[in-house]
Amino acid sequence: MASSYYKLEVSNRTKLRSKGARDIRREGLVPGVLYYSGEENVNISIEKSILFHAMQSGQRIFEIDQEGETQYTMIKQLQYHPVTDEIIHIDLMRVRRSEKMTIAIPLELIGEAAGVKEGGVLSQSLNQIEISCYPTDVPEKIELNIEDLELNAALSVADLEIDLDDVDIVTDSSMNIVSITPPAVEEEVVEEELEGEELEGEDSTEEISEESPSEDSDEQSGES
Repeated sequence: MASSYYKLEVSNRTKLRSKGARDIRREGLVPGVLYYSGEENVNISIEKSILFHAMQSGQRIFEIDQEGETQYTMIKQLQYHPVTDEIIHIDLMRVRRSEKMTIAIPLELIGEAAGVKEGGVLSQSLNQIEISCYPTDVPEKIELNIEDLELNAALSVADLEIDLDDVDIVTDSSMNIVSITPPAVEEEVVEEELEGEELEGEDSTEEISEESPSEDSDEQSGES
């Protein structure tokens, strides 16, 4: 549970539109927008190195100074360059510590599944979930113990246990998180065996059809 916040240094931005954004990026800054429901959006910029360290901190809520007032924000959206994967734009959303918000939290699987020990293949289909909580109660991650997960079994959001006050799961409880399936090699062996049986059946049919003409020819030779 977060007891302190990473301080994110942001600056108001005057260069707007595409040309202004390109100029800002050349200066080693990331253009962005700070917004809060019902209030006017604020154009901002953040140094790339500062943003990088903030994202590496593991925190989800950041403290910023806006016109002499301390505010709290969360990253709502990031845009990446399609070739370099560098962050080219950021959307920050203001949050109030007295109001609940919805935020995505990483899921971490704990332990080695029993089904994996038996040779099964683990497949994780959900890497994060959305929760509703106060900014002061945002957990760094949600853990799911999978040690008892057997072959041909699965765990869904409904299996998550969050022992935190004022934290509610928003993600659909029926969504699958992780499953253990038999290895693909076994399935291929079964398919090959079935194909082999089909081919043997075809061969026997061909042998019968090949013998029929020879029997007819023997009968004809006897009659003659």
